[in-house]
Parts: sequence; structure tokens; C-alpha cells
Amino acid sequence: MEVLSQGANTFGCASGSWKIWSLSDGYVDLPAESLRHPNNKMCRQAESPQQDDSLVRLSVNCFLFDRSGIDRVLIDCGAGGSWDPSMGHLVEAMAEAGVETSSITVIALTHAHGDHINGLLMPDGRRAFNSLRKIMIGQDAVEEFLAEPELEEFRPLLAPINGGDRLADHLLAVAIPGHARGHMGYLLNTDEEDVLFCGDLIHVPAAQFARPELTWAYDDDDSIARASRIKLLQGAADTHIWLAGAHLGRPGIGRVVEEGEGFAFIPAAKPLTTELS
Repeated sequence: MEVLSQGANTFGCASGSWKIWSLSDGYVDLPAESLRHPNNKMCRQAESPQQDDSLVRLSVNCFLFDRSGIDRVLIDCGAGGSWDPSMGHLVEAMAEAGVETSSITVIALTHAHGDHINGLLMPDGRRAFNSLRKIMIGQDAVEEFLAEPELEEFRPLLAPINGGDRLADHLLAVAIPGHARGHMGYLLNTDEEDVLFCGDLIHVPAAQFARPELTWAYDDDDSIARASRIKLLQGAADTHIWLAGAHLGRPGIGRVVEEGEGFAFIPAAKPLTTELS
């Protein structure tokens, strides 16, 4: 994978005839006690970038890939104005990357949590992507999407999918159960290498790569989420694919290697320190 550009909130790379962007929607600080041992005991070993060690900071990343200006797909769309003001900056990151919002016609959602779907609307309530024609979403995540009344106008665009569906000759839907209903990953084959956009497989990378058994309080089923995480991390290490995660530290994409009894994450580039705020 060739690094093309890197900004405070963007990272662009190329593989084969494909361009891939990691775009920051911002970050969110959440209680450190949300990270737990398998016995549900609170874990205090996560590294925190803040003075307050009761919080952990999660990057919120979206991803975009395309081939020669066609086959363009946006993976997730951030929080919009639905949560903390430290999020909802995807459109700003796209402008930094030189990507027009009007070029987005297809969005693939990893699941229907607010920090992944509410960016369909700008913080001021306007549509973020006026040319949008299709929203791919896991079949089991549809109900949760439909429960969001402010997103009613987007319901006709929903295109339910299941794990194992081949969405195009280059793109495969991968079921990643445990975190949320219909939680879906997307495996992109660039003809040179594979990139798995894995959604919320990992929430606190400083802890969960080395100790993938650690769970997250917001998982629907922590035991299933744990099994998914261990299986996919082992697979990523064995096959040397690229992993791109919604809450991995910037730039949000890298490779997984085995280390000790767990794993380590090698980012595609050294992260810059400046973030949208």
C-alpha cells in the first residue's frame, strides 16, 4: 500500500488501481470502566491521552475507497450533530481530502449505532450527501435504523445485505457478530491486497490488541464479540491483510501481527497529533 497524503484528519493511500481514504469524524471520550475483563470486572489498564484516567478517547473514523472515480463507496458516515461536538466533522475531513460530498452515491454501514449513521445529516439538519442513491446495511441492522425518526427520509435508500454477499467483483460483506445486530465488515480486494473495514471490532486499541479478550460495555453480546475479535485478529495476522477500524487511532488503518499472547497493530503511517475539535 502506497501512502499518498496525510493531513490532520485525513489519510490517503493507494493499492492497485484503488484509492483509499481514512477520514476522521472526530473523537469521543467515554468512561474507562466500559472496558472490562471477561468476568465483567472493570479493566484499568487502558492508556488514556487525557489527564483524566477515568476516560478513554476513541477515534471515530470513516473510510472511502474508489477506482478511477467509479465504484466509490463510503464506509460509515459519522455522528453528524447527534452526539458530542468533538464528532460530526466528516464533511470537513472530506474537504481536507479534496473529496466532494456530491460524489458520494453509495454508503455501506457497518451497523446502525448513532456514531456510524447520523452523519447522513449535517449538524444543522441538512443532507450531507445530496447524490446518495443507496445505503447498504446488514439485514439485522435495518430495524434499528428504522427506529431513528430523524432518518426517515433515507429509508427508501436502504439495501439490506447479509454476510457472504458479494456486493461487486471487488467487495464482500463479512458478518462480524457480537457488537451490534447486523454488524458488518467489508472486505475490499484491490487485486494486489485485501483491506477489511471492520467497524467496531476494536474500541480501545491500546488495550484490546494485546488483550483481545477484553470486552466493551456497549457490545450487545460480549462473549460473541470477543470470539469475533480473536478470530478476525488471528486471521488478519495470518493472512497479512490490512485492517481499517472505526475506532482505531489515526490513521485508522494498518496491519496486525502476533505479539506475546496477543497481537500488536502496526499503523500504515505514524499518526499526526492534530485532531478536529
